[in-house]
Amino acid sequence: MMRLLLLLLFSLPALATEVVRWEKIPLPVALHVGQERRVEIGKPVRIGYPAGLEGKVRLQGAGGNVFLLAHAPFPPTRIQLRDIQSGELILLDIQASESPSALEPIALSYDDPAPAGKQQPAPASDEPLPVLLVRYAAQNLYAPLRTVEALPGVTPTPSGLNKQITTLLPQQPVAATPLAAWKADNTTVTAIRLQNRSGQRIDLDPRELQGQFIAAAFQHDWLGPHGAAEDTTVVYLVTQGSAARALLPEPKP
Repeated sequence: MMRLLLLLLFSLPALATEVVRWEKIPLPVALHVGQERRVEIGKPVRIGYPAGLEGKVRLQGAGGNVFLLAHAPFPPTRIQLRDIQSGELILLDIQASESPSALEPIALSYDDPAPAGKQQPAPASDEPLPVLLVRYAAQNLYAPLRTVEALPGVTPTPSGLNKQITTLLPQQPVAATPLAAWKADNTTVTAIRLQNRSGQRIDLDPRELQGQFIAAAFQHDWLGPHGAAEDTTVVYLVTQGSAARALLPEPKP
């Protein structure tokens, strides 16, 4: 019985990995309906895809890999993979057809890979770093994925903040919730959602923000009454180090 089991195990076909070089040109990726195919990107990415693919394919990212499972045939369609750390855009032209044959995984290779763990320098620009960071954060939250400008040296970072912040705008009836943060060297931009909890319009004034900030900017300079479409906006706080050290401490219960 053991010999038979070993023979069966070793007779299973092994799928090789197809290595494809990324040369800034959209890469074709074939899919077969009902078969999941793995594309090894080698770095964490955000996935952007057109609305026309809804219900036709499942796209999942995990551990530097993208897993694609087609539910129905569809013609070549472009999806976008945004490198979370560098902002670089990788384009895949995926299409699906009916076929019983198995497809091997794909692994992307890159020219001149950066040494592991090496920190890229902060971006060089005529514009001040706080301006670049605020723009980058706003694009990540509001702009379509394909329009987000890469900003070398900027990486996501934990905000280190409580789920609810009460000390940022204590004089206004707003709920403040951390969304995301990015850093370049020791400068951090933290995006915090503000929602009006009152029935009155609120005009936002950066001078009312409590804390030690290099810069601060609102996505919109006013909030509509609670329940209105305009009752929520985002404030971007630029700080030296983490925003958790720049904000006033939360009161103890």
